[in-house]
Amino acid sequence: MGVKTMLPSYELGFYALTVTCAVVYSGSGIFEASRDSMNRKAFRDGIKPGWHYFGRKMDVADFEWVMWFTSFRNFIIFALSGHVLFGKICSMTVPQHRAVVYMLYGVLAVLGSMGFVYLMIILSHCLVLYSVALAKQRWLCYVAGLCCLASFKVEPFSSWQSGFVTGAFDLQDVLFYGGSGFTIMRCMSFALESLERKEGIYSIFDLLKYNFYLPFFFFGPVMTFDQFHAQVSTQELRRKDDEMRSIRVHALLHVGAIIAVDIFFHFFYILTLPSDLKFINRLSDWSLAGLAYSNLVYDWVKAAVMFGIINTIARLDHLDPPQPPKCITMLYVFAETHFDRGINDWLCKYVYDHIGENHDNVMKELVATIATFAVTTLWLGPCDIVYIWSVFNCFGLNFELWVQKFFQQKPFAKLEAKMSAAMSRRIRAVFGAANFWAIVLYNILALNSLEFALLVTKRLLLTGFPVSTLSIWFITYCGVQLIKERERILAIEEEKCDKAKVE
Repeated sequence: MGVKTMLPSYELGFYALTVTCAVVYSGSGIFEASRDSMNRKAFRDGIKPGWHYFGRKMDVADFEWVMWFTSFRNFIIFALSGHVLFGKICSMTVPQHRAVVYMLYGVLAVLGSMGFVYLMIILSHCLVLYSVALAKQRWLCYVAGLCCLASFKVEPFSSWQSGFVTGAFDLQDVLFYGGSGFTIMRCMSFALESLERKEGIYSIFDLLKYNFYLPFFFFGPVMTFDQFHAQVSTQELRRKDDEMRSIRVHALLHVGAIIAVDIFFHFFYILTLPSDLKFINRLSDWSLAGLAYSNLVYDWVKAAVMFGIINTIARLDHLDPPQPPKCITMLYVFAETHFDRGINDWLCKYVYDHIGENHDNVMKELVATIATFAVTTLWLGPCDIVYIWSVFNCFGLNFELWVQKFFQQKPFAKLEAKMSAAMSRRIRAVFGAANFWAIVLYNILALNSLEFALLVTKRLLLTGFPVSTLSIWFITYCGVQLIKERERILAIEEEKCDKAKVE
């Protein structure tokens, strides 16, 4: 049945009221647990002094978030401000050479922050993969690229390379592995795009301009070479209507999100609470479910803020970078689940879509997903928890197709054809609700811990059955219906825009 199927307004109102009440109830349980656990010895490392005048301490369990706004804050402001300044001057004076200015500034920033040896390591990998690209053999590009990526992700090769970088500071490991990993992904994109070029190959200068664009260098997102090259080569730099207003609005939204997270961490210790399994085992099933879901929402917010800030800088440079990830609240399909849209676009273009083609063949889809998650496992860094996360998410992605194929069989297809569109939407939402919690449970494996994921699964599916299991399933069903309603409205608006363009 089509996405434009409409439900009665009173039914949607009931769904919205139900979800709101459930979120408030679950949130109150997490708030009380946070308040009661503020001074526990087990949470001493994760909760630090915060707003004394409110009598609240702050959850500082997330190393990345604390790093960005303490030790890394000044570096971000200084480096990106310089990039914006030089980029603006260049775009106003010599727009045809702006890619060169971006590259030179990026090289100097990497040299100043990480040193000469690190720069040489990066350049050596660029040179190796450029040499491989000259052969114009797809399999060779994959083998060489994945071997280079493994040299930064697998021991003892990663320690051997990082050992060449002398000196030490708080962010050295983060910047080393971040810049190295994204460099290899960009070099592979360059090599694979060079295969598609009929006449010759792009120059190594094009690769360096692509790789050393500073906003993307250390933390991404990965923008495929064909898109970057086409956009950065444009000499006529024109803004769309209200584009600067949109950039300012998005920048303010990111500042607001940072402030909101800071406030949230003073009242809800969603990252520290799961570290004490004995304590959270005393929470209600509703609070435990809310805690698991909150971990995913927070990780999405973190990704949205990081990539949003970087994307704002890129948009000032007249680029159209990969957008932040789709909000986890709006997801009930494994195919749309990702926290880095740049890596997701890269994987889809060069692995998933390349092997799976139109994704309607069960065997091709299985091979495509296995290959995709194999590369993802290498990208994240092979370890036990990553293996488990990859296997579960690979299974979830394939299971969606298996269920879809099963219900496309004639008996089920005829049965659905006899139903009203609204009833079909309701039945699909029931399955979507189950899928929603599969996404939550599979991903808190990587975002939190295996023990926490097992505890949540046991409480929701075993000890909480049938009351907690069915009630939380129903609440999730209500949420999925609200998501579907939003998708329906967006589809109608998109259709109106398409008609307006045609006319």
